[in-house]
Amino acid sequence: MNKVGTLYGVGVGPGDPELITVKAFRILQQVPVIAYPKKRKGSKSYAHRIAEAFIPAGEKEQVGLVFPMTKDQNILEREWNNTTATLWEYLRRGQDVAFVTEGDPLLYSTFIHMKRVMQEQYPEVKIQAVPGISSINGAAARLGIDLADGDERVAIVPATHDREAMRKVLEENDCVVFLKVAKVLDLLLSVLDELDLRRNASVVTKVTSDEEVIWDVDRLDGLELEYLTLMVVRKR
Repeated sequence: MNKVGTLYGVGVGPGDPELITVKAFRILQQVPVIAYPKKRKGSKSYAHRIAEAFIPAGEKEQVGLVFPMTKDQNILEREWNNTTATLWEYLRRGQDVAFVTEGDPLLYSTFIHMKRVMQEQYPEVKIQAVPGISSINGAAARLGIDLADGDERVAIVPATHDREAMRKVLEENDCVVFLKVAKVLDLLLSVLDELDLRRNASVVTKVTSDEEVIWDVDRLDGLELEYLTLMVVRKR
């Protein structure tokens, strides 16, 4: 039997291809198979667009994987099993696979669930995460915001419709990074106004990429922003 290949979760950073690490570059050059998430209509993922400059043209098997946007557990389980089975066909033949993900593979990443399912279904597969620069680090650098110093507390929170939870995290931390803010933007803005913190907030979409937008927070009410948008609130 062939030696089973290694599955790499490769963080490719927040958007600027120059923020890919040397190790991520080496893995992308080295492995024969590159896997990436894609939409059903076949478009490339954000992560794939970041990484493609470092993928030798025509030299790699490139596998687009569809991840369902649903809360139906039966559909999710079926599709995740299908996805891992697709990768297993390469891994079982001894081929290493790099799954590219924006940011870091172990921070709010699709790779986290893939890793869990792979470990359950095919425990013989060796899995290795290759850390990447997150959008949080990218935003701090682009916005010139110190995330935390000394004994200060910083929180990383997916924005939700739970108004009291959003208020509480702002009250209890010196700096808060809200991820996925587009769907609850007006709620967050109203909480900031209640706490007199709007002037402390910064919002950026697709940070460090060539599509980056840094928003004027005073003009965001009622706007619809893209999914890859985050907010940093630094209280002092």
